[in-house]
Amino acid sequence: MNAVSAREPHAAAHGIEPAEWDARVKLAACYRMVAKLGMDDLIYNHISLRVPGQDDQFLINPYGLLFDEIMASSLVKIDTNGTKLDDTPHAVNVAAFVIHAAIHTSNHDAACVLHTHSDASVAVSGQEKGLLPLSQFAMRFYDRQAFHDYEGVAIDLDEQARLVRDLGKHKVMLMRNHGILTVGRTPGEAFMLLYYFERAARIQLQMQAAGAVLVMPPHEVCEKAARQFWELQGDILVPGEREWPALMRQLDRTDPSYRN
Repeated sequence: MNAVSAREPHAAAHGIEPAEWDARVKLAACYRMVAKLGMDDLIYNHISLRVPGQDDQFLINPYGLLFDEIMASSLVKIDTNGTKLDDTPHAVNVAAFVIHAAIHTSNHDAACVLHTHSDASVAVSGQEKGLLPLSQFAMRFYDRQAFHDYEGVAIDLDEQARLVRDLGKHKVMLMRNHGILTVGRTPGEAFMLLYYFERAARIQLQMQAAGAVLVMPPHEVCEKAARQFWELQGDILVPGEREWPALMRQLDRTDPSYRN
């Protein structure tokens, strides 16, 4: 039996519906990929995924586990009031609930909400204009990045309204002096937006460190490139549609334990 066909027996063993189990597997894979590429922060940061068919429930990491330890069965199911719906000894990070519940309840397209303190993203979050259009990686985010000012550790419920307001219609938000938040219809989309942003941010920092005069294409060209990405022109697909299955195959070859 291969890893894909093994999903339903795992679901039955844990008393979980197949659709939810499939969501758990994909979310666990997302945690593993963030760790694999060094964009995690020990036991901190969080990625959540709405439970299929349940707009007021989502899955999130148990507080205290490293991203590379997370498995489908270890994810915690909570509702948008912060109530645990699983029989689990694990707690959920308060900041995780504050941030993720706000976005899930306000944005139906935000099935997956990803928040990290990835190094390059944090570095550009403290720059006035955030990510600059200095590379093709960055063009996807031209005039399409939101900003949320730092308010301290996100444990106050009244910050939720401002998080929602500042994100607006965007899929990527720099949390000033703190980190980055991406949203997607799938874990693959949220992950790939993080990946491309982080690559662009690293390139920006390298260019700035070189001390040379920076060359940025004119507005018209940057806007054209951004529209090509977001309007899926040519053979461009939604982020993750091509890449995510390949990344999951890579995980299956190296460590399929995330499926347990």
